[in-house]
Amino acid sequence: MSSVKESVENNRSTHAPTVDLDEIQATVFRPRPAPYFGTHVLLRVDDARAGRELLHRLIPHVDSAANWWNAPAPWLSVAISYAGLQSLGVPRRSLESFPEAFRVGMAARARQLGDEGVNDPKNWERPFGTGEVHIGLSAFSDSEEKRRRVLAVAREQYERFSGITVLDSQDFGAQPGDLNPLGYKDGIDQPAIEGSGVDPLPGVGRLIKAGEFILGYPGEAGVPLPMPQPDVLGRNGTYVGLRKYQSRVGAFNRFLRANGSTDEERELLAAKLVGRWRSGAPLTLAPDVDNPGIGADPQRNNDFDYSNDTQGRQVPFGSHIRRMNPRDTKLTRLTDVNIHRIIRRGTTYGPPYDPNALSEAD
Repeated sequence: MSSVKESVENNRSTHAPTVDLDEIQATVFRPRPAPYFGTHVLLRVDDARAGRELLHRLIPHVDSAANWWNAPAPWLSVAISYAGLQSLGVPRRSLESFPEAFRVGMAARARQLGDEGVNDPKNWERPFGTGEVHIGLSAFSDSEEKRRRVLAVAREQYERFSGITVLDSQDFGAQPGDLNPLGYKDGIDQPAIEGSGVDPLPGVGRLIKAGEFILGYPGEAGVPLPMPQPDVLGRNGTYVGLRKYQSRVGAFNRFLRANGSTDEERELLAAKLVGRWRSGAPLTLAPDVDNPGIGADPQRNNDFDYSNDTQGRQVPFGSHIRRMNPRDTKLTRLTDVNIHRIIRRGTTYGPPYDPNALSEAD
C-alpha cells in the first residue's frame, strides 16, 4: 500500500501555491501520516504573561504548511479557544469581532450540534465543555519515537511556567491496518483546497475556495468570511473543533449480529451503514463484496459518484459518506455542498477493534 506521502507526490501539480503556506499551520493541509502516532494536550492559562510567553516560545516549533506535500512528520500545531484569547489579555473589542459560535463554544450550542441525551455536555469528560481549555497542542508523527521527541519539545516549553496548567493529555495512534475503533479504514475522503499547489486525487471533486477553510481568502460566495479585528489576529488561521467520542463497539457488533444471519450479511450491513467496506472500498465500486485493493488505492477509492444510484439502493442516502459528501446526489434543498465540507483529522484511541466485543462496556 502506498504511503500518504507517495500518494500526494504522485499527483503534484506544476502550479505554484496561491495561499501563504508559510503562514498557515501544517495540520490544515498535511494528511495524517500512515501509520500515525500523536498526542493532544489541553492547557489552561492562569497567568496572561506566562501564556503569551509560552506562545512566543512555541512558535519556532509549530510547523507551517510550506511544502506540505512532501514535508516529513512529525509536526506540532497550536489552537487557542475564545476563553484562551480572554486569558491572554486580548482586548475586548477584538474579542467581540469573532463569530458568535466561536465565542460561546460547543457546549452552549449543544442543541444545534445534536449533543442531547447521553451526549449532553453535562455528561462530557472534563475539561471538555467547562470553558477551562485555553490552548490545545496536537503532535502528529509517523513513529512512536518521533511522537515522544516532538512532545518533549512542547513539554519543555509549557512545564517551565507556573501559570500554565495541564488539564488533560490524550495519546492516539493508528491501529493495525489504520482502522478506527469500529474496524473501518479511516480518513479517506478530504476536501481539496484551491491554491494548495497540489492537484486533487481522482474523484475528490473540484477545488474548494480557500476561504471556506482559511481566514482572509475568498470563499465559495466570492468574498472572504468576516475577519476578527485587527486582521492580523485571524489571517491565515482557521477554526478547529476538538471533540472526543466514545465508540460503542459492543453495541455496534450486537446490532450487526441481530440483523445479519451470516458473516457476509453482517459485513454488507456494516458497509451499507458507512457507504464503504471496512477496507475503504466504496460500495459504488464494489457493490457485492469487499475489494481491499480499491480501498488501499488513493487513485481509485474516491473516484466515483452516485449517477447510477439516484434512488440510494446501492449506497443508502443515510449512509455516512453520502451524508457527509452527497457528491452529485440531487438534494431536496438547494444548497452548495462545498460550503459544508470540513477538513477532518480523526484520531483513534483505545484498544484495537474486536469483532467479538459484545458487552455494553466495550
